Amino acid sequence: MSLAEEIAEVLDCLWESEKTLIIVSPDLSHYLSYAIAQREDSQTASSILQLNHTVDHEHACGAMPINGLMLAARKHHLTPHLLDLRNSGDTAGPRGQVMGYGAFACTLLNSPLGNTDYAA
Repeated sequence: MSLAEEIAEVLDCLWESEKTLIIVSPDLSHYLSYAIAQREDSQTASSILQLNHTVDHEHACGAMPINGLMLAARKHHLTPHLLDLRNSGDTAGPRGQVMGYGAFACTLLNSPLGNTDYAA
């Protein structure tokens, strides 16, 4: 069993209903230039939104939690939504080497994003 599958199993144990809120907070890219991080993180976000790719450690420091969440999202028929995608260069940090972050909400299929029935 892979680490992503183990993480998905833990998430399943925590899953009680469609009102369950699960937060997974992994980093995306690390120590890339601002422009390269934007490109890499955009590709990673696209993979997450499609729920059909495995994210690797070269594209996300937190690849295993992301992959575990994607497995659980597929099992529970959730739809991912991108809330925000930034890196440390978007704040007060320098842009030579940045760290990427993404915020996603996974909602029940056809559920409006504005309600509380989501896992993030």
